[in-house]
Amino acid sequence: MANLVNVDRATVTAGTRAILDGVSLGVATGDRIGVVGRNGGGKTTLLRVLARSREVDSGRITHTGSLRLAGVAQDDDLAAGLTVREAVHGDLDEHEWASQPRVRDILAGLLGDAQASAVGGLDAPVATLSGGERRRVSLARALAADANLLLLDEPTNHLDVEGVAWLADHLTTAWARPDRALVVVTHDRWFLDAVSTLTWEVVDGRVEAYDGGYAAYVLARAERERISAVTAERRDNLLRKELAWLRRGAPARTSKPRFRIEAANALIADEPPPRDRLELARFAGTRLGKDVVDLHDASLRLGEVTLLNRVTWQLAPGERIGLIGVNGAGKSTLLRVLSGDQPLDSGRRKEGVTVRVGFVTQDVRELDELADARVIEVIESVRVVTTVGGKQISASQLATRLGFPGPRQQARVRDLSGGERRRLQILRVLLDEPNLLLLDEPTNDLDIDTLTAVEDVLDGWAGTLVVVSHDRYLLERITDTQFALMGDGRVRHLPGGVEEYLALRHTRRYAAPSPRAATTPRSGQAPGTGPAGPNAGAPNAGAPIPGADATTPPSPTPPARAASPAQQREARKTLARVEKALTRLHDREQRLHAEMAAAANDHAALTRLHAQVRDLAAEEALLEMEWLEAADIVG
Repeated sequence: MANLVNVDRATVTAGTRAILDGVSLGVATGDRIGVVGRNGGGKTTLLRVLARSREVDSGRITHTGSLRLAGVAQDDDLAAGLTVREAVHGDLDEHEWASQPRVRDILAGLLGDAQASAVGGLDAPVATLSGGERRRVSLARALAADANLLLLDEPTNHLDVEGVAWLADHLTTAWARPDRALVVVTHDRWFLDAVSTLTWEVVDGRVEAYDGGYAAYVLARAERERISAVTAERRDNLLRKELAWLRRGAPARTSKPRFRIEAANALIADEPPPRDRLELARFAGTRLGKDVVDLHDASLRLGEVTLLNRVTWQLAPGERIGLIGVNGAGKSTLLRVLSGDQPLDSGRRKEGVTVRVGFVTQDVRELDELADARVIEVIESVRVVTTVGGKQISASQLATRLGFPGPRQQARVRDLSGGERRRLQILRVLLDEPNLLLLDEPTNDLDIDTLTAVEDVLDGWAGTLVVVSHDRYLLERITDTQFALMGDGRVRHLPGGVEEYLALRHTRRYAAPSPRAATTPRSGQAPGTGPAGPNAGAPNAGAPIPGADATTPPSPTPPARAASPAQQREARKTLARVEKALTRLHDREQRLHAEMAAAANDHAALTRLHAQVRDLAAEEALLEMEWLEAADIVG
């Protein structure tokens, strides 16, 4: 590995505040680095320093002579007078880029196909594109460039779940090469976990480095804070709760070597589950009664698009539902239907008599009329005391939990950042004590620490929750079941969660539609309704999908052949050998970290030790892959 960029004791100040304070680090070939930190903490500044588009007040930034940079900023710089073709390919002749398979794959993945149908064609003017379409064009331009260092600032903004999954897969397979490096600023924790092999946290002018993606970052940060006794005896430690979720949550996150599992278990040994579903459902039932919101044979068209086609759906007390779908499928409109703000063309909406709706919209313009008020005044005008997790807390205490410490509660609303305005919006809705909470893209403008705090509050919130989000991690974290709007007027239950949705989208894209399967309801079942039984509350549960038989999965795969006894014995030996090797590596890694702490002021020693840690991480990754392959054989 060779360094592409070196940062030596860089300092950047804004007024009296040090955004970066004597930071030294490097970006080497093969690195895939995720950058996290609070809003305004210096993440974008760090990216600009790496690109040398922002001058440092002191220190030195050096680029290798072979460096070729490409990137995507939070606000794209696409000129309005360009076409999509010119924005992506510049003045290249068509045969120069169309003959490259990798470029065609990028166009197909981000813009629809080689003709960029998703944005209206390659000759469509950039000025006519939506925010999401402009983001896709900017990404296509950066990925198609012949660069060996990619700097991405919030690349998943405006992308739907499918787009985020494609980008993560492309960056870790087609784009990744040993001579390239990636630095990405993101608040999308699933994307961070999927893409990065190293995590940088920008905090208080420093850049703390952690090996691995988000899950490894949470574990390492929790260990570091435990060792330093910063939050030793606090049971409400958010990092430990987050770690408990990662350990107990999605199965894919638990397939780690044994020493990692034991390290996590030691930290969460006395940590309760993130939420008690049965207790919350019982409490929600007492607050809501039997009925929440029911849709009966609901239909709705907006313009030429059918958003709902005879949908029957019943929300139950205490349900926690995630809604996903492509942009324009009608997710926000469905939330407005559930809230009663959007009338139906036909059908009926029934609301329980005790229902109190709280609606966090994508817009925060409702705060404009409160611009001259102080934050604490705006909060306490809703309620002074509320109940979270069965405990009474003051509005000021809840504000502190959601990122408004004492001094910041005295700020004027007009002086708040975008992320702070979003936090204040969520806080006001929660203080109104709704028992039906509708959240439309609540993660917009929020940093990871704030997201964790919001999730912690929602864990103890008793009521019915419906969330629209492209943040896959958030959906898995705070909801118990997912539904999808597939663009055909139906609301489809997803027992397999986001993975099932992506498989359905893949099937719909590549399989030839079957008119019979797409339009014929099951025998004895009205169009747009689900079957009786355990999933009776799910809209259109069990309905057939286009291009697939109603009783068979869309993409059947042959069952895997069982491993022979001899193969299983060999796999067990491999597991034992790899676990011993990983334990040795882990011990060496701890010793190196101790040496790094002791040599905190010796830049040369830190550089040497950091290189050794990275070599260990690479060796560890290979062993973990070998462990997982053997574990699959053992079963």
